[in-house]
Amino acid sequence: MPEISRFYGIVVFMNYNDHLPPHFHARYQGQEVTIEIQTGNVKGRMSKRALRMLFEWLEKHQVELVDNWERARDRQSLKKIEPLL
Repeated sequence: MPEISRFYGIVVFMNYNDHLPPHFHARYQGQEVTIEIQTGNVKGRMSKRALRMLFEWLEKHQVELVDNWERARDRQSLKKIEPLL
């Protein structure tokens, strides 16, 4: 599971050749979620504070996330994405 970003203890990653719809995974303090890139739908559980930060990061980096999703589907190396500052 290649890590694509890390901020405030949250680790964001994508899996190669993962199932649709396009999404990313995030871990924080033993909690894990999957977030759809286009809709923001969440599967799993995470603190509200961490989710707010993930949604802010998603909004800023949606284009880069879609690009990484396509790269992962093609089994290309993923690009790091700037963390939330």
